Amino acid sequence: MKTSDKGFDTQLIHAGDFTDEFGSAVTPIYQTSTFAFKSAEKGADIFAGKEKGYIYTRISNPTIEALENKLAELEEGFGGVALSSGMAAVTTVYSAILKAGDHMVSSNAVYGPSRVVMETIFADFGVESSYVDTSNLEKIKEAIQPNTKLLYLETPANPTMNLTDIQEARNMDPHQAYMVIRGVKTLALRVERAQDSAMKVAEYLENHHKVEWVKYPGLSSFPQKDLADKQMSGYGAMISFSLKGGHDAGVAMMNNVKLALLAVSLGGVETLIQHPASMTHAGLSKQVQEESGISGGLVRFSVGIENVEDIIDDLDQAL
Repeated sequence: MKTSDKGFDTQLIHAGDFTDEFGSAVTPIYQTSTFAFKSAEKGADIFAGKEKGYIYTRISNPTIEALENKLAELEEGFGGVALSSGMAAVTTVYSAILKAGDHMVSSNAVYGPSRVVMETIFADFGVESSYVDTSNLEKIKEAIQPNTKLLYLETPANPTMNLTDIQEARNMDPHQAYMVIRGVKTLALRVERAQDSAMKVAEYLENHHKVEWVKYPGLSSFPQKDLADKQMSGYGAMISFSLKGGHDAGVAMMNNVKLALLAVSLGGVETLIQHPASMTHAGLSKQVQEESGISGGLVRFSVGIENVEDIIDDLDQAL
């Protein structure tokens, strides 16, 4: 079913889905590890890529392909690839585009492990990288070299919440699985609930006497509010804020929360909290942390879909 002419919420439910010969109303789950071929010739053609088919689930299966097609249609892309983790996706992008002698430009506030992988593994393969404030387009232009092959961005950045103008950054280019399928159908409802709560939480934090500053794209005080309004259809559910007490206050808060889970993921139904300086970005030197805006008092807070009053009460007692 082609859904690209439908609303986004409708596409979340129907894009990429298929039925089987029995008329399944939802995309079937294929749990087999391998697929049998009808003949030796058929198997040879599938292995050679002459004919569409499946070999191992670790390569693909109909359920995984349905997810990939859903993502491609939602993003109006040519195709999609589903991987087992976010870092697997990041590493795959690096591997697909970069080779020895190539150069990448990225944000100095990029997710810590994304930079660690580049500066350890890929640096050993002869790949160079530069990190700049990508919210400043002139800094990006200055960093681009003749061998630059990739501009890797995160917007909003994790966890500093700095935004990058995607369209303007693009103009610098000289060449111009089942549980996810099921879960994405209610994505619009969950995101709407979480970001509505996030706005209330951000407003609460902004008025707390122990909080130095709060960064959330929906706040009028957000430094890049105009850009957020320009390229974001919603403000998301992640908040970053800094505690006046610095590193010790950040660690103490991690140990004081009761409802929020001390974990490093984001975007789930549960509210999560983490301390970037000692967790996700601990692999970076203190100098790089400071250059990236990762202070000891920085807290990243991913708002879930619990009652917002309970989330705020938890913050209140933890602070």
